[in-house]
Amino acid sequence: MNKPKSMAENLVIVESPAKAKTIEGYLGKGFVVKSSYGHVRDLPKKGINIDIENNFLPNYEVTVDKKKVVKELQELSKKAKMVWLATDEDREGEAISWHLMEALKLDDKKTKRITFNEITKSAVSHAIENPRALDVNLVNAQQARRILDRIVGFELSPVLWKKIKPSLSAGRVQSVTVRLIVEREKEIENFNSTSSFKVYGHFNINGSSFRAELSKSFSKESEAQAFIESCVNANFKVENLEKKPAKRTPAMPFTTSTLQQEASRKLGYNVSRTMSVAQKLYESGKITYMRTDSVNLSDFAMANAKEAIIRMFGGEYCNPRKYKNKNSNAQEAHEAIRPTEFSVQSAGGSYEEEKLYDLIWKRTIASQMSDAELERTKVTIDANGVKESFIASGEIIKFDGFLKVYLEGTDDEDQDNEDGLLPAMKKGDALLSENITAAQRFSRPPARYTEASLVKQLEELGIGRPSTYAPTISTVQKRGYVEKREIEAKQRDVTYIELKDGKISKQVRQENFGADKNKMMPTDMGIVVTDFLVEHFGKILDYNFTASVEKEFDDIAKGMLEWTQMLKKFYTPFHLNIEDTLENSERASGERALGNDPKTGRPIIARIGRFGPMVQIGNQEDEEKPVFASLKTTQSINSITLEEALDLFKLPKNLGTYEGKPVSANAGRFGPYIKFGSSFVSLPKGEDPLDATLELAIELIEAKKIDDANKFIAEFPHEKEVIQVLNGRYGPYIKVGKKNYKIPKDREAAELTKEDCLFIMENQPEKGARRGAAKPKAAPKKKATAKTKKK
Repeated sequence: MNKPKSMAENLVIVESPAKAKTIEGYLGKGFVVKSSYGHVRDLPKKGINIDIENNFLPNYEVTVDKKKVVKELQELSKKAKMVWLATDEDREGEAISWHLMEALKLDDKKTKRITFNEITKSAVSHAIENPRALDVNLVNAQQARRILDRIVGFELSPVLWKKIKPSLSAGRVQSVTVRLIVEREKEIENFNSTSSFKVYGHFNINGSSFRAELSKSFSKESEAQAFIESCVNANFKVENLEKKPAKRTPAMPFTTSTLQQEASRKLGYNVSRTMSVAQKLYESGKITYMRTDSVNLSDFAMANAKEAIIRMFGGEYCNPRKYKNKNSNAQEAHEAIRPTEFSVQSAGGSYEEEKLYDLIWKRTIASQMSDAELERTKVTIDANGVKESFIASGEIIKFDGFLKVYLEGTDDEDQDNEDGLLPAMKKGDALLSENITAAQRFSRPPARYTEASLVKQLEELGIGRPSTYAPTISTVQKRGYVEKREIEAKQRDVTYIELKDGKISKQVRQENFGADKNKMMPTDMGIVVTDFLVEHFGKILDYNFTASVEKEFDDIAKGMLEWTQMLKKFYTPFHLNIEDTLENSERASGERALGNDPKTGRPIIARIGRFGPMVQIGNQEDEEKPVFASLKTTQSINSITLEEALDLFKLPKNLGTYEGKPVSANAGRFGPYIKFGSSFVSLPKGEDPLDATLELAIELIEAKKIDDANKFIAEFPHEKEVIQVLNGRYGPYIKVGKKNYKIPKDREAAELTKEDCLFIMENQPEKGARRGAAKPKAAPKKKATAKTKKK
């Protein structure tokens, strides 16, 4: 490739500074590579900013935090002979390039679009040699998604404000995702567990023990008891022995969703963490693009993998495979997530990057390796006078194949697989019965979703796409509709009947059940909002409808559907539905009657209030005003009992006085706390405010005083408030009333004057702005009288 000599001749724009640094190293002289720090234009946050009457014309504007970036890129693009737009190859990347063309007013004749699915020297060079035009269909697919989601959020959220609670939000995909979690929780609540008895036998042949399971289970204890009794004098033997060859096939290379699932199972990473680490690996040139639904591997990758397998394991371990997606909408032109160079077994980055890269390397290599060859054995064990047969299963690996490198994980929590190596035996061999046990087992409700299993379900339903899974799961948690809560185990009695040494014994043991941790659970608000939306906006919340909308986005991306027509078809009935619901629907609060107050006889109900889940005594229509109490963070309006509700009305609990100020314990929206005069101190996790004592409160108050003293740097009087400069968990910051302001890294907090603080406050970057996108100017150095911490 012939590269120009002048530094100003070629401007390459990417969306990430890390990506820019890697690419600039490959291109060398004649090219300057700059980052746009993601999207430079978007719909303004305030207002809908879509002219629905004018064919859904969007009103984009350069975001405040990107004005400096755009100005710099405009100056560079004017000097350059050619501008290369090298944003990611998916719809979002295509849209970023389009917005750059519009914002920078780039000339089509001196602008080229290049894409690559890996950041390697050869891939970047190949892209420069093979530029293409901007794909307007991909841009329109992204625009359609952005505009449709803005319309749904802008029109649906005010309905929730009016009918449920202010400040709530709804979204086309997020609300459907919450519905999945709510419905799973209701399945669990309505599940009736039934018990049965499974029978296991431990047998011995020539000094070697193995386990077998009875071919049927018993629904009643009496049936299990009768069967055990029939085994007392039984002589067991091998009735049949079958050996069959079998094989295991490797899993396909990673897509975005399967990477998220496997990283959760094997590394314990949540979806956002997986994508963040994968982004770093991609930008440093270690793996291919990480947002993909394709399982395809390029011919180059397959040849590279073949060479590595033969070199490391031998020719018998190599079996190249070309994978194809079952999903017709997957983009086969893209590749699966794979290493860019199979000879590199270590990412050489952070611990997290090393672990995720190792997972990707092993999965991809294994996908190109030979099947594992097994021998499966099934032994049937019978005895005279015993009606049912015991079955023992085992397997041995004849050739490990891909298992030498990798085995895919599973989400199955009910696995009871003890298949292993069985001792040598043949048909007719007598077996010694060591013990036979009938164990009571209880059926389990469906498992709550983990982030990974939720991604799997969304993908199977066709809801969302690789780029939307992580932000959707993050959003439903941030909005307070879903949370990860720890549920403590309950205990129940379990019966065991055992035959050993010719004697039958019965034991009742206790087992834990129902415990859950790190699973997705709906909040009370999530349940109430979902029930309301399903009742009044059933079509929007319908899984098949949501999937069909995704299919229409795919059709727009392929040029098969005009995007504004798709929006029009959606909007007309949707808007009528909004107007009808606003006018005719009742308010929703999830109200649930708990009983009557034993003191007053007034009704007690649990419901969603202005500040969240609460209980109240009495009604608004009563002469005497209702009394309210907030639920604890561990309680729900769907399960709280009358007794638990009555306890809440004992709060706030007066603990006494300290330093002349009243001290009390209470529970609020963010958990239990101590109130000391006009200040608040959180109670430790697990501490019940009803059990709090004055001694504990004093200990917490004094600890907070020490903590506050260590935080203080300086303060300045300002109008009716005070400007404070404080030390925080993430470094120094400025606090005025309830507002906090970041202090630029190049400023020394202890040296700030009042004028410095006011300047920083006025020039604070917009919330959510990327670091380095637009830094405020240096504040003027003026002195001011301040009360400053003594050094």
